Amino acid sequence: MSRIKETSSPLIFDPSDKPKGMLRILLAFKNSGNALSWLIKNEAAFRQEIALLLFAIIALCCWQISLIEKALLLSSILFVIFAEIINTAIEATVDRMSTEIHPLSGLAKDLGSAGVLVSMGIASVLWLAVLFKSIT
Repeated sequence: MSRIKETSSPLIFDPSDKPKGMLRILLAFKNSGNALSWLIKNEAAFRQEIALLLFAIIALCCWQISLIEKALLLSSILFVIFAEIINTAIEATVDRMSTEIHPLSGLAKDLGSAGVLVSMGIASVLWLAVLFKSIT
């Protein structure tokens, strides 16, 4: 993690003190793990999407479709989870900046939510296309 130096002025970020090499990678994994743990504990939508991922993995293990189709369908669910993470990051950032109700704050949160909705639409189209192909 990079250090924040305290001086006579407010805290200042020092990018020259960032970890490098394998330590940077290990810290990145630790930070990502912390974020995923927080999401599981605090975000119901994320827990639902993880349940969807587990269902998808089981379904894909049993479904006799090509490896490429399985990878595509699994990736579509991971994309929904990715969109949810970005949406939550936007919400946290907006809330950090101000708890005051403001039209732009609401718009930012709505846009993040719309991104999740679009990702779900993409996943649905892909799953329905592969399902339709496999039954015809």
